[in-house]
Amino acid sequence: MFLRKFFNWDRAHLSPSLNIFSLPAPLPKWPQGRGFAIGRINLGEIQVAEITSFELIWGSHLSHDTSKCVSFYKPVGIPEGFFCLGHYCQVNNKPLNGYVLVARDLMSVENNNGEPGLAPALAMPVDYSLVWNSDDGIGTNDQPGYFWLPVPPAGYKALGFVVMNKPDKPELDEVRCVREDLADKCETRGLLLDTYSKFRKIPFKVWKTRPCDRGMLGRGVSVGVFFCSSLWNAGEEMQIACLKNLDRNWHGMPDLDQIDGLIQHYGPSVFFHPKEVYLPSSVSWFFTNGALLFKAGQSVGEPIDAKGSNLPAGGSNDLRFWIDLPGDDRRDIVMRGNVESAELYVHVKPAFGGTFTDIAMWVFSPFNGPGTIKIGPTNIALSQVGEHVGDWEHFTLRISNFTGRLHSIYFSQHSGGVWVDACDLEFIEGNRAIVYSSKSGHASFPHPGTYLQGSSALGIGVRNDCARSNFIVESSTRYQIVAAEYLGGCVVEPPWLQYMREWGPKIIYSSRMHLDKMIKRLPLRMQSSVGNFFRKLPVELFGEEGPTGPKEKNNWVGDERW
Repeated sequence: MFLRKFFNWDRAHLSPSLNIFSLPAPLPKWPQGRGFAIGRINLGEIQVAEITSFELIWGSHLSHDTSKCVSFYKPVGIPEGFFCLGHYCQVNNKPLNGYVLVARDLMSVENNNGEPGLAPALAMPVDYSLVWNSDDGIGTNDQPGYFWLPVPPAGYKALGFVVMNKPDKPELDEVRCVREDLADKCETRGLLLDTYSKFRKIPFKVWKTRPCDRGMLGRGVSVGVFFCSSLWNAGEEMQIACLKNLDRNWHGMPDLDQIDGLIQHYGPSVFFHPKEVYLPSSVSWFFTNGALLFKAGQSVGEPIDAKGSNLPAGGSNDLRFWIDLPGDDRRDIVMRGNVESAELYVHVKPAFGGTFTDIAMWVFSPFNGPGTIKIGPTNIALSQVGEHVGDWEHFTLRISNFTGRLHSIYFSQHSGGVWVDACDLEFIEGNRAIVYSSKSGHASFPHPGTYLQGSSALGIGVRNDCARSNFIVESSTRYQIVAAEYLGGCVVEPPWLQYMREWGPKIIYSSRMHLDKMIKRLPLRMQSSVGNFFRKLPVELFGEEGPTGPKEKNNWVGDERW
C-alpha cells in the first residue's frame, strides 16, 4: 500500500505517474554551429546520446522517511542503433531531472582491406552477477528489487548496473560494455541510499558517480548511472567505468555565437543584499578610479590603466606585487563599488569530456566587508575580521551539449561551494535563475535567507545573509567573455586576466586576541564549543589579504570543488 500511495502506481503497467522536471520556458533555437545541441556527440569510436525519459523499475520502500527513498529507472526512447549502458537512480523527494547516456559503435570490425581490425567498441556482457536483492525472504514486500552487475568480456568494462523487479537474470542484450581503451576511471559522490535487506540484514549502499578525470582538460565522460554495492569500500577500484572522449576537437562544444545565446537565455539575475555596503564594479571602473599597483620595496603605488596593460603578466604569485585602493579621498568611494558599471566576466570551458559546457561567471568587488558571527541567538558584528581589498567570486552554469539544456548551477561559497540541480533553482524570468550574493562576503546562494558557515547544530558560525534588493546585476546582458581556451584564438583575454598576483595588500590584525576575549565573556558551557569553532576558521579571516585573480584559482582549469 505504501509503495502504491507514494508512487501513484498504475496497476496495469506497474509504472508510476512520473513527476518530470521541465524548465520554466521552452528552449530557443540555438544559433547553428558544429556539433552543439544536435542530440549526439562523437567520442571517437563511439557516439553517445542523452536520454532523459525513463520507466520506473523499482522503488526503495525500506524507509518511511520519504527524503531517504530512491527509485531506479530504465531509459526509454533509445534511438535505433544505440544501446543502454546502465540504469538510473534518483531520490524521490524531487522531480526527475537526470540523464543517462546510450551509445553506438561508429567503427567497423574490419578495416578497408578486409583484415581483422580492432575489436568492436561495444559488446554484450557474458553474464550477470547478483549484487544485492531486497527480498525479505518471507514475502511481505509486494515487489522486491534485484541489482545485477554485467560481467564484461575480456578486454571490456561494464559501465552501469541493471535493476530488475523479478529474480530472473537480465537478458544479455539489455546493456553493452565498452572496450577498455575507450573507458576511464570513475568515482563515487553523494550517497543516495544506505539500507539493508530486513530478513538477511545484508547492507546495501547506492552512490552517484562521476569521472575521476574532470576539469577543463579532463576526458572522462559521465554516463549518468549509479554505483551500488554491499561489500565495496571507498578507495577500492570500482567495478564499473565511465567513458572517455578521444575526439580532440571538442565538436560538441558551443561556438561564440552559441555561447552568447546561452548566456542571454540563462544568465542569472544577481541580487545583492539591501544593506550591502561593498558593492561590485567593473574592473576598468576600479582601475580608472584610482586603484594602485605596488611593488615590494616601494612605498608609492603606480596608477593602473583601464585595461590593466601595465600590470605584470604571467608567472605565479611571487608576493612581489599587489593592488590597493587609492590613498586619497577617493578611497571610501572606491571601496563601496559601483554597481552601475558592474559586469560578469565569463570563462567558458568543457566539462565531463566535452559533453557539458561550464560557463563560469566571475564578479569583482573592490572590497570585501567584515563578517558577523552568530552564537546561538546572539549576533556579533566584527569590525575587521574578513575584510580584504579586491574580492573575486563566481558561480558556474553547467549546460548539456546534447540539447543546450541547463543542468545545474554551482554556487561558490568562500572556500567551498555547492552544485544545485535546475529543479531546485529559483527562476525569475523564463529560464534565468536567481543568484543571491551574501552581505559583505559576496558568496553565492540559490535562495534568500541566512546561511551559517560553521556548526548549524550548535548554532555557531559566520552569517551569510541573502535577500533581494534594488542592487542587481543582470548577467544575461552585462557580461564579457574573457576566456574560452578550446576555441583557440577566438577570444582575446584582457591584460588584467594575466595578472597572477594579489588584488589587495596583506595586513595582519589582532583579531584572534579580540575573539579570545569575546569567548571568555561567554557562559562556561559555551566557551569550549565556540573556541573549537573559531580554531577551525580559515587563517585569512584573521588578517586582510587580497585574493589572487580568477586564473590563479584551482577551478579555472579543474572542476568545481564539490
